[in-house]
Amino acid sequence: MDNKFLVSSSPHIRGPFSTRGIMADVLIALLPSLVVAVYFLGIRALFVTLLSVASCVFFEALWNKITNKPMTVGDLSAVVTGVLLAFNLPVSIPFYIPIIGAFIAIIMAKQFFGGIGQNFINPALAARAVLLASFPQLMTDFSLPGVDGVSSATPLALIRTGEELPSITSLLIGNVGGSIGEISALALLIGLVYLLYRKVINIRIPAVYVGSVFVLTYVLGLISSVNVNPLYEIMAGGLFLGAFFMATDYSTTPATPKGEIIFALGCGILTTVIRLFGGYPEGTSYAILIMNLTVPLIDKYTVPKPFGAVNKS
Repeated sequence: MDNKFLVSSSPHIRGPFSTRGIMADVLIALLPSLVVAVYFLGIRALFVTLLSVASCVFFEALWNKITNKPMTVGDLSAVVTGVLLAFNLPVSIPFYIPIIGAFIAIIMAKQFFGGIGQNFINPALAARAVLLASFPQLMTDFSLPGVDGVSSATPLALIRTGEELPSITSLLIGNVGGSIGEISALALLIGLVYLLYRKVINIRIPAVYVGSVFVLTYVLGLISSVNVNPLYEIMAGGLFLGAFFMATDYSTTPATPKGEIIFALGCGILTTVIRLFGGYPEGTSYAILIMNLTVPLIDKYTVPKPFGAVNKS
């Protein structure tokens, strides 16, 4: 009678990944971009990042304390949100902006909807969108690498105005103007390779997203009068950062391979349209946020029916 079968609730198959482990891998993948930012933009890039992380962790802990919920800061999701938020900010941003952004990301975009896994939009991008609408001048004041106090247009803005563009080498290593985490295409690619190696993400969303922006930019450049450069469009700005680290967020992307492709293609189309025909040279953040809202609809039509289910149509 002592040899009883103990049956627990599903799921019964356990995977090798944990939330903390996945978030730690994401932080490792983001580290090359932070190193490059500190090298080219100065130690202030590190201060802004640390302040953003500390603020996100504080607001997460405060929410858990006030609502008497289990403490979740140990899963590192708030740390990842803090880094991604900082990576979407100019290095010259006043220190109170990351604190406001952390409140928006953690409390309004994440905890109001149930915490990790329940948010329907990416918290860091939601905060960036609100900050950009509230503080447009501060959010677009990009410092020239290596020159304190001197503002610089981003490569995407230079394309629109027809000014001389930085070299491909500068785009790769990060010697260009831009937000803290977007300046080096090579550092972001290293992060992507690491995430793929660790199997934290798959290649579908990044490949379709970046590829669709390249192809659409090339085609629209041929048939319109807009000044474009497809290679610069994918390497400059926040496309790599968004495609590799935010469009792949588990909570806000479709559950099936087909759905991921539809989602990424939608992100690519919206990013291209906003960049080429909108009044703002960067469109990655808004494209991902808009597509986040379509995920339930995409899942509805792409998730396969259970075997043996009766078709009611």
